[in-house]
Amino acid sequence: MNRTVRTLLALLGPVLLALLGVPALLGTASAAAPPAGQATRYTMTAFTNSSESNLYVYDSPDATGFTLQKGPAYTPPSGLIRDPSIFKHTDGFYYLTYTTNWTGNTIGFARSADRVNWTFLYNYTIPISGLTRTWAPEWFIDTDGSVNIVVSLTTASTATNFTPYKLTATNSALTTWSAPTQLSGIGPNNIDTFIVKVGSTYHAFTKNETTKYIEYATASSLTGPYTIRKTGDWAGFGSWVEGPALVQLDNGGWRIYYDGYRAGKYWYSDSYDNFATWSTPTEVPGLSGFIRHATVLKETVSGGVTLPTNTTRSLRSVNYPDRYALVRSDSLGYIDPVSTSSSTAVKQSATFTVVPGLADANCYSFRDSSGRYMRHWDFRIRFDSSNGTDTFKKDATYCARPGTASGSVRLESYNYPGRYVRHYNYALRVDPYQDTDTFRADSSFTVVSPWA
Repeated sequence: MNRTVRTLLALLGPVLLALLGVPALLGTASAAAPPAGQATRYTMTAFTNSSESNLYVYDSPDATGFTLQKGPAYTPPSGLIRDPSIFKHTDGFYYLTYTTNWTGNTIGFARSADRVNWTFLYNYTIPISGLTRTWAPEWFIDTDGSVNIVVSLTTASTATNFTPYKLTATNSALTTWSAPTQLSGIGPNNIDTFIVKVGSTYHAFTKNETTKYIEYATASSLTGPYTIRKTGDWAGFGSWVEGPALVQLDNGGWRIYYDGYRAGKYWYSDSYDNFATWSTPTEVPGLSGFIRHATVLKETVSGGVTLPTNTTRSLRSVNYPDRYALVRSDSLGYIDPVSTSSSTAVKQSATFTVVPGLADANCYSFRDSSGRYMRHWDFRIRFDSSNGTDTFKKDATYCARPGTASGSVRLESYNYPGRYVRHYNYALRVDPYQDTDTFRADSSFTVVSPWA
């Protein structure tokens, strides 16, 4: 997708979401970076290519680069743990629901106080006669606070004719459930249905098991009737894909993760126009080819990286500590050597005023001594005077993430989540996150006292 299209999407997406009144609930988190002293945390739960009976738990500050927290983190007393779905309940505990077997009529439940150490609760029998397969249960917390599970069921003798059903918890302990209600309009052979709510509209992403594409449907009620809006390769996700799971990013965009199971890859893609179009799919760094059918929980937690604002600072490269981010006479950004013997002009070029982010005050922008802002253009860092447009503000805004060295920081592009300011051949760019020590070091800077 070219820059012009992405710019239009970045401009329109947050506006549409704001107009639609996205509430701060599971799958519908509000769009803003957390304030100082807090951070966004994305927790991913997945099973893996190597085991259908072990849960792996990862987390990430940016929904792109995930770090293993524990694996295996949980093994049920019997059966499988395919398709694990996670949410945090009002009692402060985290809950999993998951597929217990390739055939049968149960789903499993487990609970954790810390996301990584889990206790088996029980297997629940779906009260429908003749069920042969009970797959892919997914939590959905509605805006009325109800706790629901959307699960794919079939009574066929083969793995066909799946339709989604809804179960609603009838007590706060999540031990009793309503009678299953079919979601009308999705089917007759759709599995892995994942739902988010924006405003008053329910948006369903579901795998057509006949065509092997992820389809898109909407409804004004959780149980439907749903209208299938998009079929085939409408989003560019390709075929033989399944397990869609969505989460909202801090900048208002929506990210979908999905399993390219035939190719053995795991993908994500972003949308900024209320799910109409999506970015070119990108493999989840470090996990593609290993994890299967994950879900991701977004939370705001204490911690994070906080930079001093309205003060001057310099940015020292972590892996080239004699070099600092600066602007050269061509208005482009580099890391160059700076020392006490450097000229006043060089010291001045490596000194920036850190200000609240132009696009999000909980992120950051960097202004040089002439009033120009550090922004990206065609993914190259340059310094330009603000033209007041939303595009410029987003191009010049970076969200702080922990760096590789103690006290260091990585700067994530606000409007291209998953891309970081990094040096390459000493030139500063915003490049996609790579799960390598070199990339993490190249994109880490220590915020130090100003040279000028």
